[in-house]
Amino acid sequence: MKNKIVLYLFIFSVLMLLFMYMNQKRIYEDQETKINQLTEKSLALESELDSLKNVNFDLNYFTLLGNDNAMTYFENFGLEAGFMEQLVSEHLYAQNQGSEDNPLVPYTGTDGSMKINKVRFLNHRWIIADFTDGTNWGELILEYELDENQDLTLRTIASMVYPPLR
Repeated sequence: MKNKIVLYLFIFSVLMLLFMYMNQKRIYEDQETKINQLTEKSLALESELDSLKNVNFDLNYFTLLGNDNAMTYFENFGLEAGFMEQLVSEHLYAQNQGSEDNPLVPYTGTDGSMKINKVRFLNHRWIIADFTDGTNWGELILEYELDENQDLTLRTIASMVYPPLR
């Protein structure tokens, strides 16, 4: 009787060990699969990030803060390029005040006054800007210059209005 109990306990112990081994093996394999999937996903995301960094680098080529020569131009005058962007942007947007058209926009608004919405600095000399009166939209290229007296001069070089949507 005592031998049978020991035998049953031994068989039960072996079955428990076998069950625990199989369960741990399945958990380990599942974790390995998840780790491999996450590793592949991480590599794909790193590749996509590198691609986006290259695209961003290419897009920033024609910006004031992405152009070393343009930044050096302002540094030679003791100015920072970021400060210049802020100064010129504030000056452009300040001309939007009131109910009159922005004087830099060579078009008259039909459904309101023409206002500059967005500006992008191309380098130390040129800006591309978007303008609208709420119905009509267009873009213009501006030339800006800061003289030795720190006076800002803005001049419209080219502009265009998109045809109205039908």
